[in-house]
Amino acid sequence: MKRIALHTLGCKLNYAETAAIGKQFTGNGYKVVGIDDGADVVVINSCSVTASADRECRQLIRRALRLSPNAFVAVIGCYAQLQAEQLAAIPGVDLVLGSQDKFSLLKYVKNGAKKTHAEISVSCIGETNEFGLASSAGFEERTRAFLKVQDGCDYSCTYCTIPQARGKSRSAVLSDIIRQAREAVGLGYKEVVLTGVNVGEYGRTNDTNLLTLLKQLVTVDGLMRIRISSIEPNLLTDELLDFWIAEDKLCNHWHIPLQSGSDTILRSMQRRYLTKVYTNRIERIKSHVPEAGIGTDVIVGFPGESHEFFEDTYNYLADLPVTYFHVFSYSERPNTPASEFVQKLDPSIKSERSKRLHVLSNQKRNDFHHCFIGKTIPVLLESVNSDGTVSGLTQEYIRVDLKSYSNSTNTIRNVTIQEASAEKCTGILAESKINSVVRIAI
Repeated sequence: MKRIALHTLGCKLNYAETAAIGKQFTGNGYKVVGIDDGADVVVINSCSVTASADRECRQLIRRALRLSPNAFVAVIGCYAQLQAEQLAAIPGVDLVLGSQDKFSLLKYVKNGAKKTHAEISVSCIGETNEFGLASSAGFEERTRAFLKVQDGCDYSCTYCTIPQARGKSRSAVLSDIIRQAREAVGLGYKEVVLTGVNVGEYGRTNDTNLLTLLKQLVTVDGLMRIRISSIEPNLLTDELLDFWIAEDKLCNHWHIPLQSGSDTILRSMQRRYLTKVYTNRIERIKSHVPEAGIGTDVIVGFPGESHEFFEDTYNYLADLPVTYFHVFSYSERPNTPASEFVQKLDPSIKSERSKRLHVLSNQKRNDFHHCFIGKTIPVLLESVNSDGTVSGLTQEYIRVDLKSYSNSTNTIRNVTIQEASAEKCTGILAESKINSVVRIAI
């Protein structure tokens, strides 16, 4: 039995696609192993959102070749789409496949024999209508299934290469998603996570929309939780929000990218909203679901981000009832408008600003977690830690460790929270059953 190591860089969308590709290989007699365990074939599904993601991919290639010098090495995905020649030039790389071509990986690997020169297959993706279905259900031991519902992006944010890497916005057929959700439930999954580049755009080219999809997903018998990986604030309509808030199966967890708290910078980024819209969405959620978990993304050090503009972002986030943020230092991407902007910032300034926001995020997450001490909430238990505790997730996307309970993974149990930190909460199994987290009616 040949061994294949699959490694995903970047987003949950990439993970869903890696899983779909992995299932092709396991269905053809391959055994999945870790990248450090020695493999006959190594597949790296790449990300190219930042320069550090590119660097991590190159480092991972070299590490894989040190550990498995005779392995057939394939690099696929976004970085491969954008910089195929650069990756093919790395000694030991055998195959480079772009965003559409990666789903044919099994055909290209053939017998897995090393090549003298890397083969490249990168199709033009600009106008493609093809949609590669992907679900993680049935691949590796997981309790949450990631379903790819959307791909590509029609937005023109000045810092972003995703439209170049993944093409225009397109969506999965609604019936295919419902079928995959039912398959996930049949395999024992309790939660599905809807992933995509711009999930809120789901169905725009299919004569449907995200709300219609959600209304059908909640009717799937046995599906207990539906989580949306991320949604743009301008696509979070009142009608969609009202349904999301009222429906128990939809997790009261929202991840809504912000990128900057300065309207001047948002305009320079060509985002499709200003802070007034963003504030309105957050306040509407919190007014109806006070316990909601709300995460966001922030870019620091964008060209032209003065000290004053950064302080606008810091103060805006400090006052906003979000519960955590992912902080990214601006990374110049080739062939983007922002790469031509003047007023670039020194890396030391970006680093200092990033650290300040990380501290603020930890404070907010810590405060949010402490609000749950003494409360009893449902937790989807996922794995056993090395110390014997069981780890799981709440609807609000809080990591919880459960003391003194075994034989419990892939179950939803009511847990009374006893301790909290910025990283997680700790609790004990509740004696009595409770209903889902209470939501305030609109």
